[in-house]
Amino acid sequence: MRAYHDVVEPGTGTATAFSLERLATVGAMAEGVREADVQLGDWVIVCTRNSTYALRANGDGTFEATGGWFLRDPALGARVRIAGCTWGGSALLTRMIAAPGMFLEFTNQVRTTRIREVRMLRHTGAAMLH
Repeated sequence: MRAYHDVVEPGTGTATAFSLERLATVGAMAEGVREADVQLGDWVIVCTRNSTYALRANGDGTFEATGGWFLRDPALGARVRIAGCTWGGSALLTRMIAAPGMFLEFTNQVRTTRIREVRMLRHTGAAMLH
């Protein structure tokens, strides 16, 4: 018996059912920033339909999060974990930090609007003097 999960199509709002096997295949090919790509001090900038999030990697699987939902209460963004990304349904692509077309989900149950753009800024370790 095959399990199916709904995926909401960008721009149409139409839900389409995909098997977990199909989602796993598509997820493996998805372009985005994955946990393995991020190092201590790196920044991941995520632009969604409604907000911009800035996530600084702490090197232990957590991030300092600012922007978007975390502007409501900056203390809530002190240190967060990312659960993964979804396509709008219940199937969660773990180890994916952010990918265009998907929704970023934090472990505190916050889910962003659809991601439009993702950028990673590599920490160089060099101190900047002005």
